[in-house]
Amino acid sequence: MKRGLFITFEGGEGAGKTTQIKRLAAALPGAILTREPGGTPEGEALRAAFIEQKGQNWPTEAQLLFMFSVRTIHTENLIKPALADGKTIICDRYTDSSRVYQGYAGGMPLEKIETIKQIAIGDFEPDLTFILDVDPAIGLSRTGARKGAGNTFEDKDLSFHQKLRNGFLDIARKNLDRCVVIDAGLNADTIADEILGIVNKKQND
Repeated sequence: MKRGLFITFEGGEGAGKTTQIKRLAAALPGAILTREPGGTPEGEALRAAFIEQKGQNWPTEAQLLFMFSVRTIHTENLIKPALADGKTIICDRYTDSSRVYQGYAGGMPLEKIETIKQIAIGDFEPDLTFILDVDPAIGLSRTGARKGAGNTFEDKDLSFHQKLRNGFLDIARKNLDRCVVIDAGLNADTIADEILGIVNKKQND
């Protein structure tokens, strides 16, 4: 059986990931939708604890270890078995988010993040990553209705979000074989068509 395709979506707050993930899933019958942190019963329980305990204010090291603990369960119990069964996986965030949130924006050396990654999931990476790029000020304005609770990364200042954007773009430049930067300021239909075209080509390679 042909191995499935592992697709991830990345980007700053308000980039429109949720909309495009749903659009792609609707166009790919049988695709499995998942997210990080979360994705499994254990992961979702841990995600709830992270949000309720305002985990975005934890020490960066604690954030990173938490994310990779959840990711290990997610990868071994859901993602790898589904790929072995030939399923397409569409995941909202994965390791690139740890590199950006805890590394580029959080200040942890990237080599330390890679060391922890190797312990947790080895060399495992997505087959295709879409990075939805948007000006942080615009992205945060889109999330205005969700702000104020103080329990997400949205509440960080603008400079933090600019570091996120710069980090995602740097990752894209260094991983041209799997990363595609999408202009999140375009019309949602235009974005969806572009993404589906790239996925169809990847599946046929």
